[in-house]
Amino acid sequence: MSELYIGLMSGTSLDGVDGVLADFSGDALRILGHASAPMPQPLMQELLALNSAGLNELHRAALAANALVRIYAQVVAELLHSSGITPAQVRAVGAHGQTVRHQPQGFEGTGYTLQLNNPALLAELTGIDVVADFRSRDVAAGGQGAPLVPAFHQAVFGRRDEAVAILNIGGFANLTVLGPTASGDVLGFDCGPGNALMDAWCLQHTGHAFDVDGAWGAAGTVQADLLTALLAEPFFALTVPKSTGRDLFNPSWLSAVLGAYPGLQPADVQATLTELTARACADDVKRYAPASPGLIVCGGGAFNQHLMQRLQAHLPAHKVASSHAHGLPPQQVEAAAFAWLARQTMRRETASLQKVTGAKGARVLGAIYPA
Repeated sequence: MSELYIGLMSGTSLDGVDGVLADFSGDALRILGHASAPMPQPLMQELLALNSAGLNELHRAALAANALVRIYAQVVAELLHSSGITPAQVRAVGAHGQTVRHQPQGFEGTGYTLQLNNPALLAELTGIDVVADFRSRDVAAGGQGAPLVPAFHQAVFGRRDEAVAILNIGGFANLTVLGPTASGDVLGFDCGPGNALMDAWCLQHTGHAFDVDGAWGAAGTVQADLLTALLAEPFFALTVPKSTGRDLFNPSWLSAVLGAYPGLQPADVQATLTELTARACADDVKRYAPASPGLIVCGGGAFNQHLMQRLQAHLPAHKVASSHAHGLPPQQVEAAAFAWLARQTMRRETASLQKVTGAKGARVLGAIYPA
């Protein structure tokens, strides 16, 4: 049975699709190839719009899912071509889809989570088995359905005799805390906004999709009163397990807070949003990972040098470093995680952690769409 898997990820930053070809045949994960494709601006805007109720949204969501899957298929084709691998040699593709609603444990007590995807179409386009819909089984079992990656982090970054903390900063930030592997202790949860609010503010005021190296935010001045108001959001005080997304932290949420602070310079707001992400993440590291000597940062936030500097300033007792220094580049970590999650599904092995999501127990995650 092949141990080659492809993982695909289009995160909440909506900047593009990353894919990796992963080999699990040895003692350690090997990445044989990485490919990416930008998110077309019209599709990005449609995916953002679909986070809220709108006219004819079922039809629009179905078309957006098809468009997203065609980009997925392009990334898969590029991975196969560049590595000289045929579809028949790949056991499965793990494709998470794009989260547009996330309301676990709500309403009647179960809630729901919704990722736009068309895994059947992806199986048709690639000729490879596809594994998708990773969150819903955990939600059905009473869990948050997020974060999904701590079990993968444990498999890749876990240390025998040392605690490890991994911070993924995509559109939203999530923290994994691993005890020494002998203890089996794993904790994971969402810290709050990562790049999402910064990116939206940057696009609105500069026309650029993100703040390159955090330079714009670094040029501004943190507004202490605004930062205090932002940090007063009740989510930050919740105990774990907890997860969040654009359902809460979105431009409307930011506008409601900014209404009490008229006349602020846009660069100062950007500086404050950067500080919000740094403070929320650092506070959680101090609270839940004080024993970890370092903090491994992955996701797009690892490329924001100003954000990385602010994290280090708030965490003087931790060495803050990109995951690249630990053998896996930041832009490949989540895609590799979904290759691993697909493997777990195909092997009928659990990939959820009860202590992370709050579900009734560990579950086999994902649904399989045969080629």
